Amino acid sequence: MAKLKRIFSIRTLLLIVTILVSVSLILAYLSPYIHPETSATIQLFGLAYPIIILCHLTLLVIWILLRSKWAIFLGVLVLLGGELHMRTFAWGSGDEQQDEHVIKVLSYNVRLFDRFNIDKGEGDKTKDKIFDYLNKEQPDIACFQEFYHQDQPTSFVTKDSLIGLLEAKDYHERYSHKLSGRQNFGIAIFSKYPMIAKGDIIFPATKKNFNYCIFSDIVVKKDTFRVYNVHMQSIRLQPADYALFEEENLKTSGNPSNFLSVIEKIKDAYPIRTSQAQKLIDHIKTSPHPVIVCGDFNDTPLSYCYNQFNSILTDAFRNSSFGIGKTYAGKIPAGRIDYIFHSPEIGSNTFKIQKEKLSDHYAILCSLFQKQE
Repeated sequence: MAKLKRIFSIRTLLLIVTILVSVSLILAYLSPYIHPETSATIQLFGLAYPIIILCHLTLLVIWILLRSKWAIFLGVLVLLGGELHMRTFAWGSGDEQQDEHVIKVLSYNVRLFDRFNIDKGEGDKTKDKIFDYLNKEQPDIACFQEFYHQDQPTSFVTKDSLIGLLEAKDYHERYSHKLSGRQNFGIAIFSKYPMIAKGDIIFPATKKNFNYCIFSDIVVKKDTFRVYNVHMQSIRLQPADYALFEEENLKTSGNPSNFLSVIEKIKDAYPIRTSQAQKLIDHIKTSPHPVIVCGDFNDTPLSYCYNQFNSILTDAFRNSSFGIGKTYAGKIPAGRIDYIFHSPEIGSNTFKIQKEKLSDHYAILCSLFQKQE
């Protein structure tokens, strides 16, 4: 009798877990379509999608082994996700190259080139390694977020070095603020091809907003592309917040209020990002040229923000890569939050993600070209 009760209790617990995970998966499916101002909480389920789907598939296998009808329910629920699964798990072969004028585009959040490392020597080494990587890849167009430039005289040279290193014929930069009048923090685009126009998109001002978007019209032989470089609203976690995700703290229960504080910061960023995304999309729709959008979106593929871009543009990673594609290298398991989008009339292939960790983001690169009529 005791054994039967134990089996019954285990099965009941398994059923409860199954229901909770299934509801979580449904909410993750809804997250790309629910505006964060309606419910920022639902966005958290989209953020947790990789964990949720892994738990769901594990439960599916268990119920199959138990020969239960719950396996059918879980299987149908997976199928209902349809194309949404492919936003995280890419299976793209890329477009066949139709134009001899291929441009290699890079997007990279360089985290200020590690300028403020406590160990100045290590910070200098990181900057040099980033430069070595860029020299090896030699992108035609490079978009940097969390870009840092210090006015001369300085021993920490970035902008001038990159102009020479990348053989940039032109560049466009925008700084959100300066420190001590000499240190500049912002975003930048460097191009081997000439820029015939430059502009900024000013996001709605808030106390938490230090993010910008810039664009340049770049002429590549006979084609002109409008390239956007955007850094969207981050969560703005403090060192104490990141410490919660260190291994020794994860092994303990920690202070629940600290984790709740992090969750609130994550939720607060969603509506701001959505507003920024909408302003950028409105601008994209007025572009006279095919567009390329690079940047740190600080949002995952199952988010409302991502969905706005995915509805009108092509995600180069999904179009020309295979796998999950982690681009965030920090302590929080955010996955893929850096993107290269492009207009449907542009083709893409050979998408790559940097392997060596030199920032809290990995650089992403892709070959792009104008499709023929």
